[in-house]
Amino acid sequence: MKIEYSHLNEECNKIIHQSKESRIMFLHNEVFIEHPKIKKVHAILNHLIDRPKKARMQNILIIGESNIGKTSMIKSFEKKHSSFNIENEKGKKIIVRPVLTALASDNADVKHLYMSILDSFWTPHNPSDSLAKIRHQMFHLLQECNVKMLIIDEIHHFLRGTAKQQRNVMDALKNIGNILMIPIVCAGLKESELILSSDPQLSSRFDIVRLTKWELDKNFLGLLKSFEKRLPLSKPSNLFTKEKATLLHLISRGNIGDLHKLLIECTTYAIENDIEEITVDIIKKFKWIKPTNAMTAREIPI
Repeated sequence: MKIEYSHLNEECNKIIHQSKESRIMFLHNEVFIEHPKIKKVHAILNHLIDRPKKARMQNILIIGESNIGKTSMIKSFEKKHSSFNIENEKGKKIIVRPVLTALASDNADVKHLYMSILDSFWTPHNPSDSLAKIRHQMFHLLQECNVKMLIIDEIHHFLRGTAKQQRNVMDALKNIGNILMIPIVCAGLKESELILSSDPQLSSRFDIVRLTKWELDKNFLGLLKSFEKRLPLSKPSNLFTKEKATLLHLISRGNIGDLHKLLIECTTYAIENDIEEITVDIIKKFKWIKPTNAMTAREIPI
């Protein structure tokens, strides 16, 4: 395909002449940018998954504030290690899941942890079954599908339980790792680190990866260039220029999720008003967008 607008990627070039409504809807598609931070974390996880199996595998806890990109990072890693089919010795097709991601349940107990893992297999199970039966079903699927890494997202949900419940859940995760000899990766908000503090054994088994906000540096400018290629505007916005980059960083406070929301608002305005680029004045119009960790809800001016 001939690239008509060199400042846009191929996907944006395909839709740039569509209606305003279509282009605005396109903005709300999920966006994944494989920036240097993601590459570093993926390299750490790849190193873990490639290690020889042993009873005490090293685990990882990924922590960072809300909207910093933890879940996108996990999803993209799981996608790189996507499922595939093989035939066993009996000629039966088996689905192999090298990486399995489960969402931590709001209920901080072992049974709900096991059921969350079963949910990730999209397999039927009966919540009223005994803990032993649910546990057996979970271990059977983890082994049958040759899971090499288990990821638990939103691990901070377990903090809602009592100290005893938290220990039980984390012990259950430790046992999964020990029995299957696979690394466990957990991801959550900054307070998730508290889960490890109550047990020295847990602390020694988990290395921590902290996802911090973006500094206003060359990496942030590179991030802006990557985002701009995905914004369906017919004119280049040159978001990486000093004034625009400084404004975008100031409003988003270096949070990639907040930056994305800000760029969606700016691009929508530029499309609706036939401006076709993000100007300094447009960015200033949306300085009301509060960062994720603001204590009050954002208020949309009308």
